[in-house]
Amino acid sequence: MASNPGILTDWPWKPLGNFKYLILAPWAIHSIYSFTVKEEGERDLGYLLILPFLLTRMLHNQIWISLSRHRTAIGNNRILDKGIGFDQVDRERNWDDQILFNGVIFYIGHKTIEQASHLPIWRTSGVIITVLLHMGPAEFLYYWLHRLLHHHFLYSRYHSHHHSSIVTEPITSVIHPFGEHIAYFMLFAIPLYTTVVTETASIVSFAGYISYIDFMNNMGHCNFQLIPTWLFSIFPPLKYLTYTPSFHSLHHTQFRTNYSLFMPFYDYIYNTMDKSTDNLYEASLERQQDTPNVVHLTHLTTPHSIYHLRIGFASLASNPAHSVQTWYSWILWPITCWFALLTHFLDGTFVLERNTFKNLNLQSWVVPRYTIQFFMERQRGAINEMIEESILEADKRGVEVLSLGLLNQGEDLNENGELYVQRNPDLKVKVVDGSSLAAAVVLNTIPEGTTQVLLNGRLSKVAFAIVHALCQRGIQVAIVSMKDYEKLKPRLIINDNTEHEHLVFSSSYAQKIWLVGDGLSKAEQLKAPKGTVFIPYSQFPPKKVRKDCFYHSTPAMIVPKSLENMDSCENWLARRVMSAWRVAGIVHALEGWGVNECGQAMLKVEEIWEATLQHGFLPLQIIPP
Repeated sequence: MASNPGILTDWPWKPLGNFKYLILAPWAIHSIYSFTVKEEGERDLGYLLILPFLLTRMLHNQIWISLSRHRTAIGNNRILDKGIGFDQVDRERNWDDQILFNGVIFYIGHKTIEQASHLPIWRTSGVIITVLLHMGPAEFLYYWLHRLLHHHFLYSRYHSHHHSSIVTEPITSVIHPFGEHIAYFMLFAIPLYTTVVTETASIVSFAGYISYIDFMNNMGHCNFQLIPTWLFSIFPPLKYLTYTPSFHSLHHTQFRTNYSLFMPFYDYIYNTMDKSTDNLYEASLERQQDTPNVVHLTHLTTPHSIYHLRIGFASLASNPAHSVQTWYSWILWPITCWFALLTHFLDGTFVLERNTFKNLNLQSWVVPRYTIQFFMERQRGAINEMIEESILEADKRGVEVLSLGLLNQGEDLNENGELYVQRNPDLKVKVVDGSSLAAAVVLNTIPEGTTQVLLNGRLSKVAFAIVHALCQRGIQVAIVSMKDYEKLKPRLIINDNTEHEHLVFSSSYAQKIWLVGDGLSKAEQLKAPKGTVFIPYSQFPPKKVRKDCFYHSTPAMIVPKSLENMDSCENWLARRVMSAWRVAGIVHALEGWGVNECGQAMLKVEEIWEATLQHGFLPLQIIPP
């Protein structure tokens, strides 16, 4: 929202929410019906293609979003270092409104302007007129409109909304109040309307011009430099005919320079070209790939988690995975299945996102495999090979700490990460599985005054650490599985001959504090008394089947405000909440602990907990009702 919103700020269909797309339904249905029932000579191909063209524009924008986020995470050719936040994602989630607006105008224009129907596929004269009118009146009028929008009266009421994004993303280009979009469309309509009334318009001239605007808008706001110098060397006048991402990035940081739309020659003419434009362009091209201090390895979880990645749908990734509306899932099933098939052929990790915290550069790398594949015997060899290659790549690049995150699926897969260290004894990078901090988070989540807990679910390294700590504190730990009880009891370290007394086998489910791991069944949850608090110690939350019980988050912590570029949620966690396994890698690097935490190795739970708090990470304060 602008600092002092003016009239026509909101889009007319804002009250419709996600049902706003229905405004195009009558026209879309009618275009398909007309094309189907009319004779071949009466069919209007241009009318039929309006909806597919709008969908193509959405896909075009989404490709730019994913490409930009991936490239800026890697770091090479990045323009601005500063990241974005959840406020910017929320502000820019309605980027498709301008496409709907254009669709409405196209449909109305088709019905009200006689020359707009039955357009041919191609007319050379129309293409030439479109190019000339854009270079002339459209670019000229935009330049002065843009300067006018930077006058304090209009800036505070309209254009400040766009400039709220200092670091731009491709879709920042279309984030304006409704009234401002009306003014822009009137400018871009000059070539379109002229060719229509002169009967020189064609499907290609219309689609090509709008696609050109989309491409240039997205490129100018993508925050990485992609136009090579050799283009300007081959054709020097090109510098006056096309801008670069660094050119427009300066406009968002300096505000009073580089006003041109796509062709900078008006800034040269009116002396508003920023003097540092060329230097920033060259510096961005020379910028090398980032070298992170900490790498967090993760992987895909559910089939639809591809849409929840930061490089996917920004608005979906900015909210916990469980909040994604189910109707999205049904619509996207064909794409979901295609991506699931594609993962079988991908054999390398990719960079998902970057963050900065204190003096550390952080990156997240994704192993393109789903959770279920980690438990398939035929997949384990390939998965371990990908993880090991990532560790070796991190070691080669001078990474200090690599946290295994979701990749630590227990002893069966990689011996809690020990497998990689044993194979590569000369590793300088420290491999951290985060078990110590995960155990610490669970222990500090248990309400004060608790005297007994029930532990249920698949045993893990974290579970052993929790049981050991609770027994040392004199808290009774009840185990309902004899097999798990017999497995746990020998692993307790006996100091005063009393620890074993606090680990008990029980056939009762009466305890109201449950520590739960993977594999907790619905039947077992139904045995819990009313008001039971379920505290997960695994990385995956249990499925909620009880409304009269309280489910705590998986081990996680709130990140400090100084941790930058957080604009997506980590799977099912809330905004600005990070899993304990991921936090552990960061703290490990900040403290400079030169040891691996993998295999059976554990850090002191109290020590890592205190260190984490000192660095500004906060525990989740979730109080059961």
